[in-house]
Amino acid sequence: MFRFHKSLDVITLFHKPSVPASLRVLTLLKQISAHASETATEDQATDHTHQNKLQRTEFELNITEDPPTGDQMRTILEYLGGWNAGRLVEGAKDSGDVIRKLGENPKTFKPPVTVDWNNGNVVVGDDESEILRMISQLPKETGSV
Repeated sequence: MFRFHKSLDVITLFHKPSVPASLRVLTLLKQISAHASETATEDQATDHTHQNKLQRTEFELNITEDPPTGDQMRTILEYLGGWNAGRLVEGAKDSGDVIRKLGENPKTFKPPVTVDWNNGNVVVGDDESEILRMISQLPKETGSV
């Protein structure tokens, strides 16, 4: 029997290396991604029953140092709600203000922002528990084929 594999969910980190919070999120996401894709080989262990039962949360990690495009920002605001505009762009009061200010000066964008495009979730900042919750809500891939 053939099983079609669903494509991986895409998680994007809008990152700025000079921002310590952004570096923390980058490290966390890389660790989670690496852990999710780890597999043991036959010579590493003799008992693989626990791995067959293990549910893995795999995702495609996309890291960009560019601010979101206008379309991406509109989508992020749909996920977050326009009242969170000031958390994304310095001095923004609403959705329209975000797009305008971001267009005028991309440096007003406030990273890190982590986006789960497939499931409509966004975490602004470096709240580790919120990022872990976002990842834990991704569909699980089981060890069976």
